[in-house]
Amino acid sequence: MELLDPRVDFVFKRIFASESNKDVLLAFLNRVLLDAGDPPLQEVVLLNPYTDKDDPLDKQSIFDIWAKTVDGKLINIEMQLFNRYDMEKRTLYYWSKRYSSQLQTGGKYTELKKCITINILNYSVLPNEHTHSVFHLREDSSGAALTDDIEIHFLELPKLNTTAVPGEEGLVNWLLFLKGNDNSNWEVLRMNEPALRKAMETLEFLSQDSEARRKYEDRQKFLHDEASQRDGAQREGFAKGMKEGIKEGMKEAKLEMARKLLLMGMELPAIQTVTGLTEEELKSIK
Repeated sequence: MELLDPRVDFVFKRIFASESNKDVLLAFLNRVLLDAGDPPLQEVVLLNPYTDKDDPLDKQSIFDIWAKTVDGKLINIEMQLFNRYDMEKRTLYYWSKRYSSQLQTGGKYTELKKCITINILNYSVLPNEHTHSVFHLREDSSGAALTDDIEIHFLELPKLNTTAVPGEEGLVNWLLFLKGNDNSNWEVLRMNEPALRKAMETLEFLSQDSEARRKYEDRQKFLHDEASQRDGAQREGFAKGMKEGIKEGMKEAKLEMARKLLLMGMELPAIQTVTGLTEEELKSIK
């Protein structure tokens, strides 16, 4: 049986954001937070649990996972299979929307709770070599925190060491599961972490369910088409920019030639013939 790819956001949300799998989400979050030196969570509340209404082809469907801790901290988990570009700015933009949305009209700033963003990326975006990078808002020289309200995690799956092996416990086990392309270690993973075993069993169940597989294939096609369109638009924009840049460079060269000819005392009509510049362009440099 060919397993579905857990990195496809539709499958990821089905595994981690179903009400029956809240223990799986909690275990995964605690592995991420413990790896960053944060204390573990005791409980988590799903704000947008997976339902059958999450149509893979509906652009209104939200495949991020939104959760809240018992003390009100907000957590957003996003799985990205393809590079959307400008991920750093995109992350800050969506973090700020989640943070500011807490404050109702007339509310107090003290009511704002910490927001944690966790980006799981199937591509590399940061210049370092770390699989797990964590960002806070700190003063440059002393490292003192301005506020603890912002915490952003990047989990870059391609940076996971190819020789990584499952340990007794830890985040690496979950990342090996998410990479999904080598399930030779799964029996070891099953033995070490009960919640991870449940995640695997959920994936195996989905892989055998014809309706889930149909939705998976629809979503996978949608994501591939979206990525192709985005890459095509980027290439078209690059080509257009190159063309405009060359055109602008040629114009600058003609203007520079015209300046030199003017200094040599050549008349404007003759310069216009040589350079092809308009009368208005020649008058502007004169």
